[in-house]
Amino acid sequence: MKFGKALLFAFTLFLFAGFAFATPTSQLKNALSSLCNGLSTMVPVAAMLMVLLASVIYATGQMMGAETRARANVWATSALTGAIIGILISVIAPSVLQIIAGQTIQC
Repeated sequence: MKFGKALLFAFTLFLFAGFAFATPTSQLKNALSSLCNGLSTMVPVAAMLMVLLASVIYATGQMMGAETRARANVWATSALTGAIIGILISVIAPSVLQIIAGQTIQC
């Protein structure tokens, strides 16, 4: 079991070692800029829709029986949690992508 964890750690370290010594090319910079644009435009919209979906699920569940109400509360909480995680991703992603590229990325 410990050997498997050590092997996984070594493999992960080997994968990320390429980021430390790589010099970003214009193609990589363009790809990261495109990814950043996609994240900053699509993820907040999806998060807003998930908040709306959570509110509809919660309101609908309040009109049902006890078991359905409990399930609706869980589903609404999950949707709201997903929306919050999406907003965090859209806020943090430009900084992380700039660290990966080592240069300023146009979002």
